[in-house]
Amino acid sequence: MTTDQETSEKLFIQHADEALQTMKAKALKMNLKGVGVVCYIPGNQTESWISKMKAVKAIGSDKQNYIAIANSKAAEMAETLINSGSNVRPPKLGEFGFIGGVIKKINSGHLLATFSGATGEEDVEISTEGLDWLISKFN
Repeated sequence: MTTDQETSEKLFIQHADEALQTMKAKALKMNLKGVGVVCYIPGNQTESWISKMKAVKAIGSDKQNYIAIANSKAAEMAETLINSGSNVRPPKLGEFGFIGGVIKKINSGHLLATFSGATGEEDVEISTEGLDWLISKFN
């Protein structure tokens, strides 16, 4: 791991909870429940990541596991390095192809945020709020 990646990992750890709190506040303002996840991927391709998760009122419903869906979106982005549900390829086993996850390149790697529990469009709105807040800590 490079010095820049180590610095970014420390920044991520320092600010991940606040990014998730930003996502939670947005979800509550929209009167939604679900699960948010933020991740830092060092480098230009995924070989590892660190992540943090936060539940907003629920981790699932009778028919959905929000944690699994949020992590599926994150896994798709970790492989493609583009937003989830982009349809650049058919979903692989373990992926759903759902929108709701957003990813951005930073100098030392990638940051991503994903939310599951609402419509795809609402998930994107919540994820974007958290990712934009988190990226501001890296500039």
